[in-house]
Amino acid sequence: MAGNDSLTKRITEQGDKVRKLKSAKVPKDEIAEEIAKLLALKAKVTSEDGTSSSKCKLILKTPKGTRDYGPEHMALRNNVLSKIVDVFKLHGAETIDTPVFELRDVLLGKYGEDSKLIYDLADQGGEILSLRYDLTVPFARYLAMNKISNIKRYQIAKVYRRDNPTMTKGRYREFYQCDFDIAGRYDPMVPEAECVRIACEVLSRFDLGSFKLKINHRQLLDGLFEACGVSSDQFRTICSSVDKLDKLPWEEVKAEMVNEKYLSPEIADKIGVYVQQRGHKELVDKLLADENLSKYQSAKDGLDGIKLLLEYCEYYNVADKVSFDLSLARGLDYYTGIIYEAVLCGGEADGVGSIAGGGRYDNLVGMFDAKNKSVPCVGISFGVERIFSILEAKNTAEKTKPRTTEVEVYVASAQKNLITERMKIINELWQNDFKAEHSYKMNPKILIQLQHCEETSIPWAVIIGEDELKRGVVTLRHVPSRQEEEVKRESLVDELKNKLRK
Repeated sequence: MAGNDSLTKRITEQGDKVRKLKSAKVPKDEIAEEIAKLLALKAKVTSEDGTSSSKCKLILKTPKGTRDYGPEHMALRNNVLSKIVDVFKLHGAETIDTPVFELRDVLLGKYGEDSKLIYDLADQGGEILSLRYDLTVPFARYLAMNKISNIKRYQIAKVYRRDNPTMTKGRYREFYQCDFDIAGRYDPMVPEAECVRIACEVLSRFDLGSFKLKINHRQLLDGLFEACGVSSDQFRTICSSVDKLDKLPWEEVKAEMVNEKYLSPEIADKIGVYVQQRGHKELVDKLLADENLSKYQSAKDGLDGIKLLLEYCEYYNVADKVSFDLSLARGLDYYTGIIYEAVLCGGEADGVGSIAGGGRYDNLVGMFDAKNKSVPCVGISFGVERIFSILEAKNTAEKTKPRTTEVEVYVASAQKNLITERMKIINELWQNDFKAEHSYKMNPKILIQLQHCEETSIPWAVIIGEDELKRGVVTLRHVPSRQEEEVKRESLVDELKNKLRK
């Protein structure tokens, strides 16, 4: 066993080495050589009795970056998703669904440096496919393919990223996204303001603590970089560095710009003066008066847009949640205008990072249209796995156990040989749309039945016995208070309807 443990460790280390080489995009020959070593190690795996690895005991686990969801987790998940969908419907959205995988060419070139995180499927002699990285690019493909120019849609589905997972903080390789998008040509900042309002509504529905919504503008960033002397071909790569300011100090971000992206220290310092600023309307006015920035139209257009959005946020009563933050530089290549990101502040939220984000992407649909016809779009995406993680931690700390069923009534028998009578009663309850259940045993003990009601928070129990059947009555028990009353058998349905309405 010790030999196998050592070999397993070597296989794991070699697998990690192969993945790092692929991420670093080293020459294929070098990768192939390391893969060959990995396969050779796997071929050596033997069990204690010398049988081949295919006959070794299977280690049951979920793949890295994934997890199972038991009944309690699913109850919490469904509750969260239901509340989010309610907000989407309040704003008039309709829903769609798209395939979990797309043609690889549909996804490539849309995510900048994050394209390396796309899961490619094995080539089996057919179409070249990849698992979807987000829901936005498939949505843009859907609009272009179906010639749709106006829609307000939401979609909740799983996406996949070959990221380094941090399970305790809600960072997975397979996870749900909840997207809300508005497609169509409308007046400036009106759809953006509604997306900000929706973000605040959703996050306010959960006990997550305080949060803020950071906003910025891609045109402002482009104008800022130009004003500081960054060449246009470096805009996106410098953006990705700036976007790390929420996790790293300026000195480390600057070092990356200078040492890895070969930006001059002088230009980096100029960028640093701007991107470490945050505020509200007063910061917009300050930057509009900046002599250097005012020379660049893209910077001025971006600032005008932010100023208008902040004004609309006041009318939607969310201005106190919004912060104009010049360090926000979401790295996805398809953003063209306003960008925003919601972050939680303190408490259980420490280390969770962004919990929602989005922005305007006016050119993405045009990439899929033969005539390059664009459909302006703006949207917001919620990272619900992070919401789940925080709420699960709260439930654990408070020892709160969510209900995993919605059963309203339990039909119990106090004596033997009454299963057919239970069946008659529960069938009547089902016919009247009650959520009900009973024991699958012929002669269950009454204490076990009532204990089940208490453990699963079933509010009402209908108890029958031979004496009750002779008198044409049943005992109705309120499980939380343990109070009981007799009701006539023929009026049971009406009695339960009245009590469940209270």
